Amino acid sequence: MEAGQNLIGGGWRASDSGATFVTVDPTNGETIGVVPDGGATDIDAAVTAARDALGDPQWARMSPSERARLLWRVADLLERDAEEIAVLETRDQGQPLRIARNVSVAGAVEHFRYYAGWCTKIDGRAPAHSRADALNYTRRVPVGVCGLITPWNFPLLIAAWKLAPALACGNTVVLKPAEQTPLTALRLARIFIEAGFPPGVVNVVTGGPEAGRALVEHDGVDKVSFTGSTEVGRSIVRGSAGNLKRLSLELGGKAASVIVGDADLERAVAGNLQSGIQNSGQVCAASSRFYVARPRYEEFAERLAKAAAAVQLGPGQDPDTQMGPVVGEEHLSRVDGYVRSGVEQGAALLTGGARAAGPLARGSFYLPTVFADADDGMRIAREEIFGPVLTVMPFDDLDEVAARVNDSEYGLAASVWTRDLATAHHLADRIHAGCVRVNMVAGIDPAAPWGGMKASGWGREMGTEAIEDYTEVKSVWIGLE
Repeated sequence: MEAGQNLIGGGWRASDSGATFVTVDPTNGETIGVVPDGGATDIDAAVTAARDALGDPQWARMSPSERARLLWRVADLLERDAEEIAVLETRDQGQPLRIARNVSVAGAVEHFRYYAGWCTKIDGRAPAHSRADALNYTRRVPVGVCGLITPWNFPLLIAAWKLAPALACGNTVVLKPAEQTPLTALRLARIFIEAGFPPGVVNVVTGGPEAGRALVEHDGVDKVSFTGSTEVGRSIVRGSAGNLKRLSLELGGKAASVIVGDADLERAVAGNLQSGIQNSGQVCAASSRFYVARPRYEEFAERLAKAAAAVQLGPGQDPDTQMGPVVGEEHLSRVDGYVRSGVEQGAALLTGGARAAGPLARGSFYLPTVFADADDGMRIAREEIFGPVLTVMPFDDLDEVAARVNDSEYGLAASVWTRDLATAHHLADRIHAGCVRVNMVAGIDPAAPWGGMKASGWGREMGTEAIEDYTEVKSVWIGLE
């Protein structure tokens, strides 16, 4: 069983209260770790350590090339211990081991290497202003102490895509992982120590909502980056008002997928099923509401249901597993509640709609579920379920479907499936989402910005945009007379 302590100021410590909580394997409900249940005093100590490190010459005056070397070293150490960390992620979160290896750990490695390359390229400019008596130049400087709050669906990967740009820009950080999946964050903390980061630059505090609120409200924190639900995101906006923190919020989604009449149906079914059930549907950009051209609607729904019914459920470490459990019993009950609402509101349940039976009943396994004959007003078509629940609806023309896709509070991601280039560009332009994918199911890379519109959040992760979000612009005037 894993046991952990918080990393604060370069040292390992229990929570001030001595309280702990357990984390469980969603495959079987067994306890796999005991970690500190940090609270406000632990957060205060971590923020103090981060603020002290921010002004410490060891970090503040470190050359960009040396910061790059440290980040690259983190990537090397992650790669060295990749199998161990992937297994830990699978046990704590439930995702199939191939996803933990090829997406979570490999993606984290790539983020640290990508932003290591940015360290030596964060510069300003000399504006062409109209004053002959002065020179003006700008610099990008660190925001300061960054509070990073990560969710339970991709604990390691999302921590990496916040930590890497924040540190590349010279900030110090306090990371608060989701209480459901804290283990790889604590393992990553050990890697930062081994890589040689100065004390206090990276701090990790495990805990529940109290710790999260304390981090958001702390006046010693200059920026909060949060990935999670829209409801919690709104509370963060309110809680951060005290010192007007800068915010990056990657929030909920209800990703639409539009299957045009000329689409390759075989590819569209396979791709959309993959998107909808990846990580058991616990992906903010998972395709979950499908708009299918009416002449292809019945065929698509039947094919999708048949493919979903054939998905192999099982423990993440089983190489034959295609879909693991949801993160825990509380979340399984939430997913099942949405399915019951779909049935009650009159949608046709084509497959799934229940937790798995037999040996898998010990864990939090939910069958891939497909609904047809739904409408846009149903909860299963409007609200984020965050589970393997897919809803199929017909459409008649492109103007209609664009309006229906946009009739949502969310705007994180969407997909379009068509062989026609003009249709692809037309719909990509009209859909209000931060990311539109055409004939593909993935759209994340360290070099490309990621984030949402409307209630799906503020700001962007990854790419040049993350560098902008983790820096302030300072304007300097030099008198020439």
